[in-house]
Amino acid sequence: MTDAPLLYGRSRAEAGRRVGLFKQLAGIDDLVETQGGARGARRMILTSGGGLTVEIHPDRALDLGAVSFRGVPIAWHSPTGFTAPGLSVNAETEWLRGFGGGLLATCGLDAFGPASVDNGESYPMHGRVGSVPATVTRAEVTETELVVAGEVRQAAVFGENLVLRRRIRVPLGGGSVIVEDRVTNEAPTTAGHMVLYHANIGWPLLDETAVLEVPSTSVTPRDPAAEAGMADWFQISGPVPGFAEQVFKHDFSGRGIATVAVDNPALDLRLTLSFDSATLPALHQWKMLGEGHYVLGLEPTNVDWSLGRAAARAAGALPTLAPGESVEYRLEFHCGPSTRLAVSNEGSAA
Repeated sequence: MTDAPLLYGRSRAEAGRRVGLFKQLAGIDDLVETQGGARGARRMILTSGGGLTVEIHPDRALDLGAVSFRGVPIAWHSPTGFTAPGLSVNAETEWLRGFGGGLLATCGLDAFGPASVDNGESYPMHGRVGSVPATVTRAEVTETELVVAGEVRQAAVFGENLVLRRRIRVPLGGGSVIVEDRVTNEAPTTAGHMVLYHANIGWPLLDETAVLEVPSTSVTPRDPAAEAGMADWFQISGPVPGFAEQVFKHDFSGRGIATVAVDNPALDLRLTLSFDSATLPALHQWKMLGEGHYVLGLEPTNVDWSLGRAAARAAGALPTLAPGESVEYRLEFHCGPSTRLAVSNEGSAA
C-alpha cells in the first residue's frame, strides 16, 4: 500500500487545500435502514477517493454488499436484497431466503455447503456466521486508508464458541478492498472449522465480453450438471433461460498467493481477487448464468469440499481448531483497467 496516496492526481495535503471537508473526497458513512426487509439493519458506505465505493453490512458479519468502481456496479444482488437477519424468514435454516449476494458473503464458521446433521447437531446451509451481527470496534479514516474492524461471535450454550475478528481496509485514492480475518476457537474443546468466502460478481462486469481467469492446478466438477459443462467451465455467455447452476472446484494448494480475475475489455474494467493458498487452498466457482440469477461466484475456501459438514467429518476432511487456536485469512479485491486490448470471449484457465 502506498504511503502517500494520490486523490484525483493530487497528494492528500494538496487535495486538502482544495476542499472544505475531506469527506468530499473520501470517508465512511454509517447508516441504519428504515424500509422493507432491511429495516433496522446497519450499513456502512466507504468511499475511497479513487472511484471505489464499498458497502459493509455489520449485521451480516461485516460482509461486503454493493460495490462499484467509477460508477460501474461490480457485485450481484439477489432478489431478496440485503435483509436484516432478524427480519428474514427462518434466516438460519433457509439461507436462500436471506442471501442478498454482494461482493462477499461469509459461509461458516463450522460448516458450509448443504444442511446436515453431525453427531446430533444440525448445521444449516452455508453455516450461521453470515447472519450474526458484528460488534464494530473501529471505523476510521487514517492518512492512508479507510479502516473498519469488528468482532463476530458464533456461539451456543454447550456448543461452539468461534470468534471472527475482521478488519476491512480501503486504501485512499485506490481501487482495492482488503479483508483480513482471524478466527479463534474460544471453546474448551476442539471445534470443526469450515469457511468459504462467497464472492459474487454480476452484470455489467459479468457479460459476454468478459473473460474469466482462474490459474488453478486442477478443475473438478461438483455434480452431473457441472460435468456437462466441464468443456466450457471458463466461458461466460449471456443470460440463459432455465440455466442449471454449475459448480467447479479448483485446486490452488501450494501455489502461494493466488489471483483470479474477471476482465471486461468492453468496459475497460478488471476485477482481481487474491488469496493465500496456504490457508485457502481451494476455490469453488459458482456458474449461474440464468435469467434474473446472472452471477459468477468465486469462492476461496479452507477445504475443497461441497457435501456439507457431516460428510466432511465422515470422510476425514473436516478441518479443526484446538482450544485457543487461531487461523488467519486474507482476501484482496482490486478494481482497475482491463489488461486485454481487444474484446474477447475466449476464456482462460491461466
